[in-house]
Amino acid sequence: MVAALPLTLRGATLRRRGRRLVGPVDLTLGPCGVTVAIGPNGSGKTSLLRMMHGLQRVAEGAVDWSLPEAEARQRQAYVFQHPIALRRSVLANLAYPLRLRGVTRAGARAKAEEIAARFDLTAQLGQSAPSLSGGEMQRLALARALITMPEVLFADEPCAALDGAATREIEGHLTAAAASGTRLVMATHDMGQARRIADEVVFLLHGRIHESGPAARFFAGPSTPEAAAFLRGDIVE
Repeated sequence: MVAALPLTLRGATLRRRGRRLVGPVDLTLGPCGVTVAIGPNGSGKTSLLRMMHGLQRVAEGAVDWSLPEAEARQRQAYVFQHPIALRRSVLANLAYPLRLRGVTRAGARAKAEEIAARFDLTAQLGQSAPSLSGGEMQRLALARALITMPEVLFADEPCAALDGAATREIEGHLTAAAASGTRLVMATHDMGQARRIADEVVFLLHGRIHESGPAARFFAGPSTPEAAAFLRGDIVE
């Protein structure tokens, strides 16, 4: 099977109502690892993920997968900062992506029950998804994204509203997915989290990639004063 990666961005620029949100971006994502986008609020982290995933179309430049776009879309998933759930049971939410792909009702149910056990959601299978707690809802969103075994997972601030215990649990699921071969591309404002799970860091400033490289090298000594100031907790404008 031909892989969807690498993903190559060349001069990719995203605009809204004529205002540049992010870009131009030149970036290549290889087939494995965890890439974490960091930067001040408004630096373009979410816009970069949405542009790569195809939720928003580039105004200039290109975002190229190694497969036709329609096929590449079937190989990826996206987890939003604020989880979105269908007004159905947890079971129906988990089965939904599989049913869209033609999996039988029985087959989808079996897979849903299997992944629910992994994400500690078995007791909630019959519960209405919108009634879940914040941590349960984020586990549901992540389980639903991973049930199709995507080649690439985009996660936008997946732990932003969670407490420490729930954050630890979500990070565990994310790193397990990455270890199983899912390419993880994530945005976070939590530098502790970035240090814990990133293989590669992309530091954004004013909608552009200001610095990028291996996470260990970046956190040991960023090469630009702006990145160093950001890691110190200074306000970077």
